[in-house]
Amino acid sequence: MPIHFGTDGWRGVISDSFTFHNLRQVTQAVADAVASESWLNSSFQGPPPDPNRMVVGFDTRFLSDRFAMEASRVLAANGYKVYLANADTPTPTISYSVRHLGAIAGLMITASHNPPRYNGLKLKAAYGGAAAQEQCRRVEVYLNDNEARGRGPNLMDYETARKNNMIESFNPTTAYYDHLRTLINMDAISNNPQHIVVDSMFGSGRGEIRSILQGTGCEVFEIRNEMNPGFGGIHPEPIGKYLGALAGAIAAGHGQIGLATDGDADRIGAMDGRGQFVDPHRIIALALKYLVEHRGLTGKVVKTVSTTRMVNRLAKKYGLEVIETPVGFNHIADLMLSEQVLIGGEESGGISFLGHIPEGDGVLMGLLLIEMVSVLKTPLNELVDDLLKEVGPSLYIRNDLRLTRPVSKSVMASRLTENPPASIGGTKVTEVSTLDGVKYILDDDSWLLIRPSGTEPVLRVYAEAREQDLLDAMMEYGKQIAAEVS
Repeated sequence: MPIHFGTDGWRGVISDSFTFHNLRQVTQAVADAVASESWLNSSFQGPPPDPNRMVVGFDTRFLSDRFAMEASRVLAANGYKVYLANADTPTPTISYSVRHLGAIAGLMITASHNPPRYNGLKLKAAYGGAAAQEQCRRVEVYLNDNEARGRGPNLMDYETARKNNMIESFNPTTAYYDHLRTLINMDAISNNPQHIVVDSMFGSGRGEIRSILQGTGCEVFEIRNEMNPGFGGIHPEPIGKYLGALAGAIAAGHGQIGLATDGDADRIGAMDGRGQFVDPHRIIALALKYLVEHRGLTGKVVKTVSTTRMVNRLAKKYGLEVIETPVGFNHIADLMLSEQVLIGGEESGGISFLGHIPEGDGVLMGLLLIEMVSVLKTPLNELVDDLLKEVGPSLYIRNDLRLTRPVSKSVMASRLTENPPASIGGTKVTEVSTLDGVKYILDDDSWLLIRPSGTEPVLRVYAEAREQDLLDAMMEYGKQIAAEVS
């Protein structure tokens, strides 16, 4: 089975495509690619990293720690000094460690929010974010070349590598916590401590928010924070349908704000004190409003094509430029490296802001929500209500519709732009975007996005509207398109 890097690394089903053998092969290709000329792309700025230093981390999935050890053996055999995390760790922590330690690259063993049967590998660049597309393509070239020549991976015995100081166990959290404390107003939180429920969904974000908040007076009640590689039978994705346990803990009086992170803690979801889900669209908008109005920060606002236009309305009010990107945080990261980006985010919950690494970070954004509530002395549900009064209302839905066969993005774009609808649900279509899929923007700022999956026969349909009837009409239009191409 061919191994390809997607928008954020390589993933596969454990013991099917994600095996020790394949991981060793991929890690050897990474070692070769990193050692090649021009590995550091034009996006990298700052002191040159150590070309012989790598960081490796892992999440709570089945065998992730063993996979990390195997990857470390390959890197050590190729002459790299490997800093291997001493415990399961969030992806943003490992990304920050790459930059903090001056490493040339890093590997994170994780399948993020995917189902329990998956594992994967995320490749991190020296700047502390996802490797650029050209870097991932370079790894694929070396992988294919090695396989064509029948070349296997270099391997070093793990204990020998440890003895020779080629693999060093390290604690990545201390420096990461120190960094987060420069971005979050811990004194403000201490002045008005909160009662919080944290749901790490059995992922590697477990214990992170509680540890950082120690000494602030906040009461933190944790759920689903034990090691469970099966994730309790759910996808470790912080969306409403998987957060029943969090809603139950809030209903039982364990907290007035709920924070949830995904399997590797680079995504955030939240709940207010009434047990209502606060999705990433509202979190991004709340964060933008707070950073401008109460922190006095400025910069460009970057969001993916599938993210709320509440952000656009706020940015217009503040006189800030909005840049829309294709889906995938790597596109946001590219701009964070080259521009002063105040905040960047995507609908799936990956969000970062000025001063942080170019990486979505669920722990950071959870802490920012706590700071907001503490500083403004206002419950989260009231902050959301005020936001919707100002730039809403905003109703959002996403459906993944199964097709009988895959459809390419180019074919779908051609089909949907040749004769675009004049209106949907009685509302005029004023703009058509083909940045990623096809997006119809209506004259009341509602929108419908239709994106074929690049890897499976699925049509992803996203819609945001001010009224339920229009939202339903747009979703029905998307279903009709799926039926026509199926």
